[in-house]
Amino acid sequence: MEYENSKKTIYAPVIIAAVLIAGIFIGRNLFPAQNEKFNSSAKNTYNDKISAILQLIGNNYVDKLSVDSLTEVSIPLILENLDPHTSYFPPEKNDMEHESLDGNFDGIGVQFNIQNDTVMIVNTISGGPSEKVGVLAGDRIVTVNDSLIAGTGITNEGVMKALKGPAGTKVKIGVKRRGIKDLIYFEITRDKIPLYSVDVSYMLNKNTGYIKISRFAGTTYDEFMKAALKLKKQGMTKLVLDLRDNGGGYLNQAVNIVDEFLPAGKMIVFTKGAYRKRTEYKSTNNDAFADIKLAILINSWTASASEIVSGAIQDNDRGIIVGRRSFGKGLVQEEFDFKDRSGVRITTARYYTPVGRCIQKSYKDGYESYFSDIYKRAYDGELSSADSTKFPDSLKYTTPGGKIVYGGGGIMPDLFVPVDTTILTDYYTALTSKGLIYKFALKYADDNRKILSRFKTASEINDYLDKKNVLKEFVKYAEKNGIKKNDADFKKSKLLINTKLKAYIARNIIDNEGYYPIIRTVDDDLKKAAQILNDSK
Repeated sequence: MEYENSKKTIYAPVIIAAVLIAGIFIGRNLFPAQNEKFNSSAKNTYNDKISAILQLIGNNYVDKLSVDSLTEVSIPLILENLDPHTSYFPPEKNDMEHESLDGNFDGIGVQFNIQNDTVMIVNTISGGPSEKVGVLAGDRIVTVNDSLIAGTGITNEGVMKALKGPAGTKVKIGVKRRGIKDLIYFEITRDKIPLYSVDVSYMLNKNTGYIKISRFAGTTYDEFMKAALKLKKQGMTKLVLDLRDNGGGYLNQAVNIVDEFLPAGKMIVFTKGAYRKRTEYKSTNNDAFADIKLAILINSWTASASEIVSGAIQDNDRGIIVGRRSFGKGLVQEEFDFKDRSGVRITTARYYTPVGRCIQKSYKDGYESYFSDIYKRAYDGELSSADSTKFPDSLKYTTPGGKIVYGGGGIMPDLFVPVDTTILTDYYTALTSKGLIYKFALKYADDNRKILSRFKTASEINDYLDKKNVLKEFVKYAEKNGIKKNDADFKKSKLLINTKLKAYIARNIIDNEGYYPIIRTVDDDLKKAAQILNDSK
């Protein structure tokens, strides 16, 4: 898949905000293009002011203007006065949204990163077009279709545009490979490339599994079932389901996953709106994991379909929710596409958890305030204390098991886990603000790829890096890049820095199967969830 390596980790808030704008999709309809000529009669002018004004400008304005371009600018301005999730997507952006949620796109099947103005291939997709022709991790793409892209200031978007294309079409790339003087040329036939929404699944211990879902795309339920059944065969009787930073996606995928944990006949979620009748989604006999003890991890960027899963499990007293308050998106969008490939997502309903909660937070103060609320929560101390979040009694609900839950602003966890701010020192902040941990890990993995590629597990890579004292080498690298070690800060942040270094290096060698098993050692949410599951009878 053509995307920048680890971008979810580095740009997570930006990416998730974009997914949140997309929201939950429950329909897709085709509508005519919006470019038909407008008949400027008095009657039409009165009934359709927007079209009339656009045509009047097009026919009379002092300078020549494109009515189509005015339309593109006008639509978002109209929609922003509704709610933060009713949105317009121009053709190219709409295509990208479809790819993200449909679960595949057409391309050459590589992960890349731009390093020193050169496109470096971090990984090739197993069985994908690039791997088949012999492209390797560590190769630098110098030319695409005989045009130079190295040293030209190319952006991630530029790389994507150059490499992606319809399945069956060909692209020629010239790569520089270590140890070989001349460029190596590959002609690659583009194909369907899967976009996975289950980032990783593995056993935390002999009976506790871990699955992380990054979004709810068209293939998420199938991916989840494959992962969960695999872990069950390995002895899983308890599961930690990680929905942190998951901005949502398709409603039906969330419902189908919850269905596997509940006995038949239980309410999962219901929706209703002014022009949409109440629609209920209840569990069926699909209960493959009815006997699995469940903990769900959430945080401030857990939203939409992720909140449906969390709310359904919480309201049915089916598992424990661990972490911090979720985003608070309880609006449902339907998708309407136009013939020019643009589209609009219109909020048509609200969704309600089984006990009747609408967890949508207020958006009366506008778009900016709505999304920056996440940062206001941090400023107000909500990330370090559950008591900083107050809900009125009018939003109080009781689950069948007698647990008190609240609506009106996200899902509150059953077990609150504060963020440990003591390790986020000035030294650590300086390192991360310049991206040095990530940059060093990428360089180290590339420089030592031959040795590191011998290892097949995160544990093997972790042990090797400990023996090599990679942290000591990083400190020297940071000093060369202007960040001098502060001994007091270093002592507080040492474990976090060292763990992230090793996790990023492992990700650059064996992808998420390397990253997550290492980063778990500094993951307080995950440790608390695993502990409470292990303590349960």
